[in-house]
Amino acid sequence: MRHVRTISLVLLAACSSMKANRSYVASPTVAYAGGSPIATDATSGEDYHDWGKNPWVDARKDHLSTFAADVDTASYTIARRKLNENTLPPPAAVRVEEFVNYFHYSFPPPAAGSPFAVVMDAAPSPLVPGNQILRVGVGTRVKSQAERKPANLVFLVDVSGSMGSADKLGLAQQSLRILTNNLGPRDSVSLVTYAGSTRVVLPPTGMENKDRILAAIDELSSGGSTAMGSGLDLAYEQAMKGLLPGSISRVIVLTDGDANVGAQGHAQLLGIIESRAKAGVFLSTVGFGMGNYKDTAMEQLADKGNGQSLYIDSASAAKRVFADQLGSTLEVVAKDVKLQVDFDPNLVAKYRLVGYENRDIKDEQFRDDSVDAGEIGAGHQVTALYELQLTPAAQLSPGPLATVRIRHKTPEGQQATEAAFAMTSAPAPSFESAAPDLRFAFAVAAFADVLRGADEAKGWSLDRIAQVARDAQGNDPDRAELISLVERARALRGTPATVAR
Repeated sequence: MRHVRTISLVLLAACSSMKANRSYVASPTVAYAGGSPIATDATSGEDYHDWGKNPWVDARKDHLSTFAADVDTASYTIARRKLNENTLPPPAAVRVEEFVNYFHYSFPPPAAGSPFAVVMDAAPSPLVPGNQILRVGVGTRVKSQAERKPANLVFLVDVSGSMGSADKLGLAQQSLRILTNNLGPRDSVSLVTYAGSTRVVLPPTGMENKDRILAAIDELSSGGSTAMGSGLDLAYEQAMKGLLPGSISRVIVLTDGDANVGAQGHAQLLGIIESRAKAGVFLSTVGFGMGNYKDTAMEQLADKGNGQSLYIDSASAAKRVFADQLGSTLEVVAKDVKLQVDFDPNLVAKYRLVGYENRDIKDEQFRDDSVDAGEIGAGHQVTALYELQLTPAAQLSPGPLATVRIRHKTPEGQQATEAAFAMTSAPAPSFESAAPDLRFAFAVAAFADVLRGADEAKGWSLDRIAQVARDAQGNDPDRAELISLVERARALRGTPATVAR
């Protein structure tokens, strides 16, 4: 859960209170409780929250930058689908951190006694002469299936009429088959559906009865309206049956997000999700389809449930999440993770955090352990990019620019611990001599900044960004795909392209 969100649900479209010193623009807008703007298209019914852009900060006035960890990736896969359908994604749908954190980067082993490995490096910007790019990366160790805790999973599947297409319920079924086939002998699965009514399709079933689980998935069909609240009641009832010490208990909601809460009030629904997360049952959301997709609701519900917000646009995406990255998808190794970057004002004149606008935490709340933050799974990576303007002293004799502090709790703990990691090297003398991971991460962040219309990125060339990414691509097919998306966006921006809303 992230403390920055005070959530009010209206048809499961959620919104948050925001800092008064930021402006948020979304057109057209719908104001829900709290007055926050959510960009909604009257034709499709999709909604995306515009969180604004982080401002430049004078390091002499505020040398601390504090935010919650974020391992969601839905924004990238939503944008990928839009671009592959020859439309530019709506700017409000683009969250820079979810683009950057979609990709894999190299990390050293975690420090002794810590779950985290940390990378900090910097280089001159290839797009803004005189500026520097700072990368702050945090990673956790990948766990094998044998190391992973036994998992008690509840699949909560939306089978309402709006899910009736192949890219919705059909792809959800395919995703669940992939997930089931990658579980181990100690894991169990329950299946609950919701539409006009709810039912337990399959009670907790061990993997020795995998065929029974797969048959139940195959038999799902769509029809009726959507009432998520009563479905959650049943899902949590099944999850609590398997809530045992040393095990994972997680509800996975699969839906297009087009839902109402049913007979339960909004506050009651959120209270259920939050209380079950505190009890140890986490909740993740997996989105499917377009046309009426409620991105805001999906992200907010996952945050309340101490889970991850994901979006599946293809069978290959399902394999990536539910096979290749299954350990990080299922098992949390650190919760309420906060990062605080402490800049040396003698060296850094100004800084801008690129992304993480809806993960902002007040500096004075960094050590307040009652403030919720982000969760990180086994093998997850969190990378943040800063754009910097250095002081004359740094330009004459550059040195380490900052220290990052990480505060977190164990999955079952309530008391946080803190560790500090100082930057150990000066910035690279040129962008070309910097680590390939820094160069590629910058290309991803720059691409996202262009797509969302950041003022700083308005003059940036997508041709140049594609070349930066290409030079750091290596043999990674995900990186090659990013380059193709940059090129597609460049072509669309050069024509009267449709901008998806």
